Amino acid sequence: MTLEKYVETLVEQYGGDILSSDCMQAEKKHIQHGCTSIFEHSYNVACLSLYLAFKFHIDVNKKNLVRGALLHDYFMYDWHTAGRWHNFHGFTHAKCALRNASRDFDLNAIEKNIIVRHMFPLNLIPPKHKEGFIVCIADKISAVAETFSLKIPIFN
Repeated sequence: MTLEKYVETLVEQYGGDILSSDCMQAEKKHIQHGCTSIFEHSYNVACLSLYLAFKFHIDVNKKNLVRGALLHDYFMYDWHTAGRWHNFHGFTHAKCALRNASRDFDLNAIEKNIIVRHMFPLNLIPPKHKEGFIVCIADKISAVAETFSLKIPIFN
């Protein structure tokens, strides 16, 4: 089995309940970056986070990494629509995502920290755990790739 396939298998194993939830499925209707839905972006970040951990031999809690990555943008609104209430989306959506994820899923402290701190350095407080830093980096890589329609090697 290739590393890419193994990563996808782990995302399904640890995040299957999240991926199949009604609210997560609804994220397929909203665009995150470029032509990529919030659902696709979250899945990409989970896969890339695991891939980076494996490639750089970083010992992580894979389940926490996957679950935090899948829920990091669980804010449940279209931030592209006109309206002043989400003008500061980049600064506020992490707390909104944590609130929604905590409502819908049983999260541990590491998963919560991944979600609420994934926007570092835009939000000034860094993640507490290596899993959070990895998701933070994977999120930025995915966002740039999706915005500019670039290919990330693991997503052929």
